[in-house]
Amino acid sequence: MLNGGLQAATAARLNITTVIPEMPEAVVYEAAHGFEGTAVLEEVAKAAQSPDSIVVDVREAPRYLGHTELIDLVAGHIPGAINVPYNTNMNADNRYLSVEELKANYEDVFKGQQPEQVIVHCGSGVTACHTLLALEQAGLPGARLYVGSWSEWSRRDLPIATEQV
Repeated sequence: MLNGGLQAATAARLNITTVIPEMPEAVVYEAAHGFEGTAVLEEVAKAAQSPDSIVVDVREAPRYLGHTELIDLVAGHIPGAINVPYNTNMNADNRYLSVEELKANYEDVFKGQQPEQVIVHCGSGVTACHTLLALEQAGLPGARLYVGSWSEWSRRDLPIATEQV
């Protein structure tokens, strides 16, 4: 993760190239079954309806509200999920907000709920990691990733919520 993205790398005069390097041969990586930092669909469905849990959808508001969907087949959100777009973690320079700002923002969102009771998702499970990193930086570790995210949920004939602004 590069805080500030390509603009920050260019401003720092880092060496940037478009040449694709020759990749070494892949090595088999042994991983234990499962990962405690993720949540499966059934856990998300239960958490979204529980007053003791929070499901955070980090997609942009128009996608969450069901006004548009550029990637998946259906627009909307998981009923009970709240919307905290990932880009609210950043300032105008596309850098993460300060630790203090992130912590204050998410403590306001969590309203006393512990991070361990939070599940974060996006469209396909990638952008949500941006928010999980923000939470770690803010000293609020323990939230989990719904890897399947909206792409999985919206293809499973499950309830879908939409809201009008």
